[in-house]
Amino acid sequence: MSDIEVCQGDCPIERTLNLIGGKWKTVILWHLGIDGILRYGELKRRMPKITERMFSRQLKELHTAGLIDRVEYPQVPPKVEYLLTEKGQSLMPLLNILCEWGKNNT
Repeated sequence: MSDIEVCQGDCPIERTLNLIGGKWKTVILWHLGIDGILRYGELKRRMPKITERMFSRQLKELHTAGLIDRVEYPQVPPKVEYLLTEKGQSLMPLLNILCEWGKNNT
């Protein structure tokens, strides 16, 4: 079976882009992959152009997809940290390639 035939039906590229597609998901994954565990505010400060609503939605979608973990600590004020899951870490080679491509072609 050729690659073209595979992508006409159940396309792995389409499935991947459904998980990480959009303007901000890859940026969130990149920061967590490079910087490690980050609190909500620390991660948000790395992306000043994203709105609060969009940021929150993207985090929820990445968590639902199993790409990031959300750790909530029962304290006042609330403390929430985000980190890549093993599945999310497996995307880092791809994100590194995207980063290099961006450096060389934009």
